[in-house]
Amino acid sequence: MFAVGLVAWGVAVSSGLWGGEGPGAEAEPALWVNPESGAARQAAEWSRTGRTADALLMERISTRPQAEWLAGPEPRAVVEARTTAAAREGRTAVLVAYWIPYRDCGSYSGGGARSATEYRAWVDAFAAGLGDRGAYVIVEPDAVAHSVDGCGPVVPQERYALLAYAVDRFKRQANTRVYLDAGNPAWHPDTTRLIAPLRQSGIAHADGFALNVSNFRTDADSSAYGAKLSAALGGKHFVIDSSRNGNGPRTGTDSWCNPPGRALGVAPTTVTGAPLIDAYLWIKRPGESDGTCRGGPAAGQWWPSYALELARNARG
Repeated sequence: MFAVGLVAWGVAVSSGLWGGEGPGAEAEPALWVNPESGAARQAAEWSRTGRTADALLMERISTRPQAEWLAGPEPRAVVEARTTAAAREGRTAVLVAYWIPYRDCGSYSGGGARSATEYRAWVDAFAAGLGDRGAYVIVEPDAVAHSVDGCGPVVPQERYALLAYAVDRFKRQANTRVYLDAGNPAWHPDTTRLIAPLRQSGIAHADGFALNVSNFRTDADSSAYGAKLSAALGGKHFVIDSSRNGNGPRTGTDSWCNPPGRALGVAPTTVTGAPLIDAYLWIKRPGESDGTCRGGPAAGQWWPSYALELARNARG
């Protein structure tokens, strides 16, 4: 596995696959890489079974930092384990808090806490797991944007109060950077619709907001969109999910759900060259399904053939 990994790393760096002179060009951003990710296990398996070319492609994913999604009822142990492992290497873990009541409006990733009280207790446990170790925490993908849409049983003011609680609680932990999710440029093209909800959700106490999580909008589109939001929010910074946007979005029905022909985007980095952009992150883990569409497994499940396509289509 290590021999294959070193070869793959050398190919990626020497060929300029990850952006050449642009964002993400440095070989080792200070973000933590999980050695037990789905992509890492897949690369190792294919290396053992003689699929060397596919293993090399898979390591375009497995050697890159990716977020850990906390989407279950007991977050503390996982948060503590990931941040501790990262701290041992002098790196920073990227985590996603994803347990808001009526998560994903009951769609493919439906679930979450059963009450506001349960959610606050969950946030407290998550925060306890952080300790004083470094972390980037992305707060509740889609939660604000869905509320603006009018998400079924969600009472917007109650949800915004829960999000504000999460932002404030995470920010009390030393060395934690907090980014509240703000959707993507195609979801609410009119940024003014998001300003009041983001303010009510605690954006003032966050380090900034996150864009394009689990989506495919280009970095250029997200950057322009983020600049508009930032101007209305007192200059807040933001992070962009570049995990699968190398070929941009696909048009048509359900273009957000396992669309074919997509590619890995800019490698994760905190060196962006843009004053307002704090990082390009792989928040959605490349190769994990968006849901049972286009033949995919359940949302969040590893899908090796889709991961391989993303890696194969990455621009060299």
